[in-house]
Amino acid sequence: MKNQVSDLRCQVSGIGRFGLALLLGVTVLFGNAIALGQDKAVVLRGGKLLTISHGVIESGAVVFQGGKITAVGPAASVNVPSGAQVVDVTGMTVYPGLIDSETNLGLTEISAENMTNDLVEMSDEIMPHMHTAEAFHAESTLIPVARMNGITNAVVAPTSEDTLPGQDSFIQLSGASATEMLLIRDLAMPLNFTGDERRNKGGFDKRKFPSTRMGLAAQLRQAFLDAQDYKSKWGDYDRKKSDAARDKKPEPSAPKRDLKLEALLPYLEGKKTIVLAANGPSDLETAVSLANEFKLKFVLNHISHSQPMLDYVASLKVPVIVGPIYEAPKEHERYDAVYSLPAQLYKRGVKVVFASYSAHNVRNLPDQAGYATAFGLPYDEALKAVTLNAAEVWGVADKLGSLDVGKMANVVVANGDPLDVKTDVKQVYIEGRAVPMTSRQVWLRDQYSK
Repeated sequence: MKNQVSDLRCQVSGIGRFGLALLLGVTVLFGNAIALGQDKAVVLRGGKLLTISHGVIESGAVVFQGGKITAVGPAASVNVPSGAQVVDVTGMTVYPGLIDSETNLGLTEISAENMTNDLVEMSDEIMPHMHTAEAFHAESTLIPVARMNGITNAVVAPTSEDTLPGQDSFIQLSGASATEMLLIRDLAMPLNFTGDERRNKGGFDKRKFPSTRMGLAAQLRQAFLDAQDYKSKWGDYDRKKSDAARDKKPEPSAPKRDLKLEALLPYLEGKKTIVLAANGPSDLETAVSLANEFKLKFVLNHISHSQPMLDYVASLKVPVIVGPIYEAPKEHERYDAVYSLPAQLYKRGVKVVFASYSAHNVRNLPDQAGYATAFGLPYDEALKAVTLNAAEVWGVADKLGSLDVGKMANVVVANGDPLDVKTDVKQVYIEGRAVPMTSRQVWLRDQYSK
């Protein structure tokens, strides 16, 4: 409750009278649900429920309290808790908050202004000890824009100019501070092998290592070999330290700490996931070969132009992040090669999730999933790709991704199909709190439309 009032106060401070009027209208429309926050039960009753995990309920009810869903079912059979705030959502569609599987949210504000960009550390190719959580800007005006189209959670990643650019975070798109919004600090780590990471800009005399794909592969291999050696040295130290304590001898000197190598250890041990990015077939094979050499657990990313390799991709038995699918095909590809990629992967049994790979275009995530249905991806799978599939890939399916009892009350109310570009989201709840349905774009629209 306190945090919600703080959020609301921050929103009001800079939006002017038109934005304030909009906020007040939302509050009235949803029966003061903002003020109630988590203190009282909220019941969304009468809407069409897209549960994701157990089908569609045409006239249903969702109950949440304390930030979690406490009941889901047909409206006639769900008990309304005493004192609950009942919101009539008849004619609306209710579904779980959407999850964007790779964004730059909170790392950039104005692309053309360097002072607002913390997208990647370019001083070295190998930067696994960089943490997006330490640069995440919770007050970004791009977050409310994304939220207004039903996105409630996202993976925040560095951009791809480095092979190992740092570690991703998993965020909630509402909170009084970065601490509240960062649900998982070091979720995964990108390993980029698309060719864009080469330091070959400018003339030949200005090139730096690695300026070729050979150099990229060699540098990556050496980094993982060094990390294995680092682990071995610390293992030897721990054994000698234990023996010294047992024999009452002086403690041995510890190896020098190396944050780069330390950061790689959870990935070498298979405790965390590598996000393996490659565009074309040869890059894909090289990247997968490196991952297998060091027994890395991985998901695939950016394989938009690897259609000849889709059977090979399916044989790997790993999820694939796709998007944006509006990209033009290469000269040698069919016109629909990129558009139909999600459907082609699904037909081969690959779990697909969608990503915007952006901060400014996260709002287009549901439209992207809807677009894929026009090129063969079944509707239910497209919806799962931005909800339950994504939650499963990132290890949060016990908390997010569907309307199920016990899960976090990240719930969206819209006036139509979530994958239809014409649909308007009317209210978003995050952890049971109705978030203000306004953004910088709304403020500007209201100001200049007058």
